[in-house]
Amino acid sequence: MQEKSSRTQADRRAATQLALLGAARALFADRGYAGVGAPEIAELAGVTRGAITHHYGDKAGLFQAVVRAEAQAVAAVLAALPDGPLALRQGARLWFQAMADKGRVRILLIDGPAVLGPSEMARIDGATGGGALAQGLAQALPGSDPAKLSALADMLSAGFDRAALRIAEGARPEPYQAGIEDLIARVTA
Repeated sequence: MQEKSSRTQADRRAATQLALLGAARALFADRGYAGVGAPEIAELAGVTRGAITHHYGDKAGLFQAVVRAEAQAVAAVLAALPDGPLALRQGARLWFQAMADKGRVRILLIDGPAVLGPSEMARIDGATGGGALAQGLAQALPGSDPAKLSALADMLSAGFDRAALRIAEGARPEPYQAGIEDLIARVTA
């Protein structure tokens, strides 16, 4: 007699998506978007290639889901940050720690913009806590012009990204982290 599975369709769907995201994240982190094919993602996940098409449309759709998950992981680290005068500096330290996760810089700062484009990356960033820097600056500089704060947040964000890229290339992290903290202190003084 055949046993009936107690797993629902929703459970199976979630398990397949989780397997695909895990396999894709591991391969993209290791070899980059261009160095990975959909068949090997499916094989590593233990599913058919059709599962990628069914759940994500194509490899690019799956990559977008991986980018979104990585951005959410960084946002989750920063969400625990308390408000206060040291929040920006503490947030910088937490951000660098979150970005040290193997492959995260490649996924979010190299392949993400190249594959998805800057507009989509900005949309994902905005939906996953990317406004935290602008909010921190607004708290540190009350009464400032919102347009100026937005531009300042963009420029500081670019500095964060450049620092993370250099660290990922093998540079010592301490000078970059200290430099960002010093820059924040000077901007908010």
